[in-house]
This record gives sequence, structure tokens and C-alpha cells, in this order.
Amino acid sequence: MGYVVLLGILISIVYAWKAYMSNQPYNKKIAAIGLGATHFQIVAGVLMYFLSPWGMKSLSADAMQDTLLRLYTVEHPLVMIIAAVIITIGFSKAKRLKDAKKQNRTVAVYYVIGLILILSRIPWMFWPVASY
Repeated sequence: MGYVVLLGILISIVYAWKAYMSNQPYNKKIAAIGLGATHFQIVAGVLMYFLSPWGMKSLSADAMQDTLLRLYTVEHPLVMIIAAVIITIGFSKAKRLKDAKKQNRTVAVYYVIGLILILSRIPWMFWPVASY
């Protein structure tokens, strides 16, 4: 599912940037691809957090001293939620704007910030493609 989220956000960013550069109209459906994928992943992640042994059950003072445990218990969930909030704010702000160029710029900027946050806290060593 992580690949779907990254792809959805990238599609939204590339389209918004292309539309911004060529003065095309804002496409809410394309922006919603990244938003929807992100929201679905947050719901799945919150469920996993409370059901997984890496999540809430590992939360202790000792977890803060273990880098991997801290990543899974605190850093990854917190940063992913912040990224989803930023992406949601960008989508909502763009929806309220009237100028298509500003809408596309808003989506591109907020989604890029969200993507950077997401990429910063992905445990890459456990992703099949990244572990080669």
C-alpha cells in the first residue's frame, strides 16, 4: 500500500505542477488521488499501530533509547499523521481558491511538503525495492 500512496501523491504533484506551468485548470479529481491514498493509508496505519506489537504495546521509556523501536513507536506514526494533515490542508485550501494557477500551486507545494515528510520517516531497510 505504501507504493500506492507514493504513486498517488506523485501523480497529484506532477499533474498540479504541469497544470501550474501551462495555465491549465485545476483538476480536483487528480488532487483527490493523493489525498484519498494518504487518508486510506493513515486509517490502515492507525489500525496497525494499535494491533501490532511494534505499535502502542512497545511504547515505554526503553523504546526511546532503541533507534528502530523509536522509529516504529513514535517517529513514523507522528510524522505520517503530520504529513497527512499537511496534504489535507493543501487540498482544502486549493478547493477554496478561485484562481486555477493558485490552486495548482497550492496543491503542488503542500503535497511536496507532505511527500518529503513521508519519505523522511519510511523505514527503507524493510522495503523490498530499497533493500537491494
